[in-house]
Amino acid sequence: MSFFDTVRTALRALRKNKMRAILTIIGVVIGIAAVTTIVSIGQGANRLVQGELQSLGTNVIFVTPGQTNEGGVQQNDAPTLTAADVDSIASQCPSVRAASPMIFTGGQVIFGNENWSPKEMLGVGPDFLQVRAWPLEAGSFFGDADIESNAKVCVIGQTLIPKLFRTINPIGQTVRVNNVPIRVIGILAKKGANMVGDDQDNLILMPQTTVRKRLVGAPMDNIHAIMVSARSMDLMQQATKEIRHLLLERHDIAPGESADFEITDMKEVANMLGIITGTLTMMLSVIAGISLVVGGVGIMNIMLVSVTERTREIGIRMALGARGRDILWQFLIESIVLSCIGGVIGLALGTAMSMTATVVINAYKPGTDWPMVVSLPAALVAMGFAAAVGMFFGFYPARRASKLDPIDALRYE
Repeated sequence: MSFFDTVRTALRALRKNKMRAILTIIGVVIGIAAVTTIVSIGQGANRLVQGELQSLGTNVIFVTPGQTNEGGVQQNDAPTLTAADVDSIASQCPSVRAASPMIFTGGQVIFGNENWSPKEMLGVGPDFLQVRAWPLEAGSFFGDADIESNAKVCVIGQTLIPKLFRTINPIGQTVRVNNVPIRVIGILAKKGANMVGDDQDNLILMPQTTVRKRLVGAPMDNIHAIMVSARSMDLMQQATKEIRHLLLERHDIAPGESADFEITDMKEVANMLGIITGTLTMMLSVIAGISLVVGGVGIMNIMLVSVTERTREIGIRMALGARGRDILWQFLIESIVLSCIGGVIGLALGTAMSMTATVVINAYKPGTDWPMVVSLPAALVAMGFAAAVGMFFGFYPARRASKLDPIDALRYE
């Protein structure tokens, strides 16, 4: 018999026992569907994390105050960073594209009879939007002249518009920030919620000198943090080294002494989160893959039963000239076809489950925008694994059928 004749014979045998074939592939369907769903959700989580980190800005590095030691007592988050540090980083670190100081404050923003407490009230520098890769929707951003003159101006996020201005154009309007009159000169483009559901547009930006001198009253030119953008992702490690070396020198910290600042490379954070999500996805996929093994055992059992039921048929085929390898291939193809059909159904079911999970997650956490990801390589691997399961667990029954003695098979009742 040719290979195609063997395939036709195998398919004809499966059609004779449709219900048994359907019950046989249930384990494979469940296994492939579970693996597809878990991998899809895991890849969606990884893409969401990467997108959220990207939304923080382009190749971002954070510099925050570290521990200082005064009188033998360690103090956390002491004011060790200054605006001059920001200028030095921007001008003396070749791998740095831009840098912005950050001063945090809080309070109410009042306009007419309306008031609102933004989640973030920041004092920043002129390069903040470049660091965050955050465009303006309308108006303009403050510049160096505004920083030097402590200008009472601000740029607002999209969330503040309906809360304070309703139908009024915010540009040119004056709001009161903790009783200090501040004029709105710009509106940020919409960013949306981050991965934990926090509204990134619920903020107001002001010149860092205005916040420091008029709202916070911080001493000298101390700031709370520095946000830095490296020139490229490949230069982030080099930029981190340049910043560390510069600040150690500026803060007169001798070799061997603890630095009074900390540097966080978002690339390292992204890699760490990627490792975590990847490991969890792999572990859950292995657990889900156990059902594939169970499905394979089911295929083996059914194929053994089929060999027993069709022993006389095997004897007749051998008596008519069929070789052992023809019998082997017939039963092996039956097993592989069963497994592949289960793989296709499981893949479709897993895709549907992934879409449902995405809808549920986004409905439960509005604004999260969890991405729906179905990886073609993962789908091909799943189908290949399904075929491998059919071949592995179908080989023993097929070999057993091919080794039957024709005379004994013909006598079988």
